[in-house]
Amino acid sequence: MEPVSPLSPLEQALHTARALVLADLVAGEVAEADVVSLVEESVVQRRWWVEQWPDGVEYVAGLVAQDVQDALLDKYGRWPLCPVCGAGDPHALEVEPELGPDPHWVCHKAGVKVAAVGSLGPVTS
Repeated sequence: MEPVSPLSPLEQALHTARALVLADLVAGEVAEADVVSLVEESVVQRRWWVEQWPDGVEYVAGLVAQDVQDALLDKYGRWPLCPVCGAGDPHALEVEPELGPDPHWVCHKAGVKVAAVGSLGPVTS
């Protein structure tokens, strides 16, 4: 049996990004098969992107989260909805920084960090 080779930093970053975004989708109870396919599509696109710009590897998790958020908006509506603001129109959280390490979900209306990407809590009513 051949020894298993360790994953490259690119593959590690892609696997981590996939896991983090899937965790947030599961927490929001929206991890249906077609939504998971959106994650996979983003990972494929971001693999190419990082191959072109290797220094961007630490930004992959935030970019995959943004890609999935944009794709969900086009097909289903806003995600993830802000759990902080109880009044007014429902609105989505945004990923910050837009291009940087350590991505997190923020509510711009309340001006607060809600959770790191991959750490959203379950939806409460």
